[in-house]
Amino acid sequence: MTELDPNLLGHIRVLDLSLFLSGPYGSQILADMGAEVIKVEPSGGDMTRQLPPNFIAGDSAYFHSINRNKKSIVINYKTPEGLQLLKELAANCDVLLENQKPGGLAEHGISYESISAVNPGIIYCSITGFGQDGPEHQRPAYDMVIQALSGGMSMTGEPGGAAVRAGIPLADLSAGLYAATAICAALESRRQTGRGRFIDISMLDCQIAMLSYQAAYCLASGTIPGRQGKGHESIPTYRSFTARDGRDVVVCANTDRMWQSFCLAAGLNELAADPELATRKGRYYHRDRIITAFDRAFLEKDADDWVASLLAEGVPVGTVNTVGEALANPQVAWRNMILELIDDEGNHLRVAGNPIKLPQDGERTHTFPPRLAQHTQEVLRDVLKLSPEKISELETREIVRGHRREAPV
Repeated sequence: MTELDPNLLGHIRVLDLSLFLSGPYGSQILADMGAEVIKVEPSGGDMTRQLPPNFIAGDSAYFHSINRNKKSIVINYKTPEGLQLLKELAANCDVLLENQKPGGLAEHGISYESISAVNPGIIYCSITGFGQDGPEHQRPAYDMVIQALSGGMSMTGEPGGAAVRAGIPLADLSAGLYAATAICAALESRRQTGRGRFIDISMLDCQIAMLSYQAAYCLASGTIPGRQGKGHESIPTYRSFTARDGRDVVVCANTDRMWQSFCLAAGLNELAADPELATRKGRYYHRDRIITAFDRAFLEKDADDWVASLLAEGVPVGTVNTVGEALANPQVAWRNMILELIDDEGNHLRVAGNPIKLPQDGERTHTFPPRLAQHTQEVLRDVLKLSPEKISELETREIVRGHRREAPV
């Protein structure tokens, strides 16, 4: 059987005007699936290129983490000729992705209406903090602001303690994920109808959607969820326990069978035999007694011993790993979730990999994140068919910028 192409979106070209995190994360998902992503940067570059403390080949590790498989160009689209170049590029692209404030690009002539006038099939996706309309749609936003306003942050932390933001930027990353999902759906719709789409992604909307069952609980009962700490609102045996060696162990004994197995592994046979605890409802109402008993039991063995004994009983379990421990996990390595990228100068970079696996298609190769303006000449030549003389003239007049070798940071 002929091997399939791992570049699912190899026929798609994306004009990426997004910066910082939400948009670039979304466009990297598309790039990982094979789309040609042309990243348009300001003359000074995406500001994440200079975020400390870690730098590789002159750019920040932060930038490298969300910009692989892309091409970088610099166009000053605030000039009439630069705007015309950008529109010509958009006319040759399938998708335009941006994450400026509502109307921010329209101020420079890059609205959905103006772009769809030159390319009726364009999928124009805009990521903002609060969406394109509503009483607060012009309010500035960053990830932590959205985490706070969405209610998610109010549930994060120990009961009685202060609310804390999630350790990963959930509002930015979820917006990028939803954007990539919506873009793929819109591309399929265009394949059938020939029509482009405007996609309005709000970071707040995404976080409200991700409240999931907690929103349903609140809407159904009127009860406001509090800090979740290390446990679960509904399942007392879905939580972490501290072992004898001080390490935390997460146990997810969700079913009746797992409950029995958990008790057996912990030597708490009296709990397993208690008819009041035989059902999920019973365990919910007697959660304090259950948690107290298991907290005491976990202090009798080290974390690794608990993991071994619980796995032997078929109970889902795991230690609370540090980031370093997670990245060193043999399962992570086996799944190729740490990518090593090498540029044309021999610089090595390791980043988290692509979780979308297509075993029948083979593993695709990934390219080093681009240097600022690395592909300006290539894109203008290959996409817009401009001559070397014209490109040189545009560079001289600072309408575009080509790559300049910078001193390492």
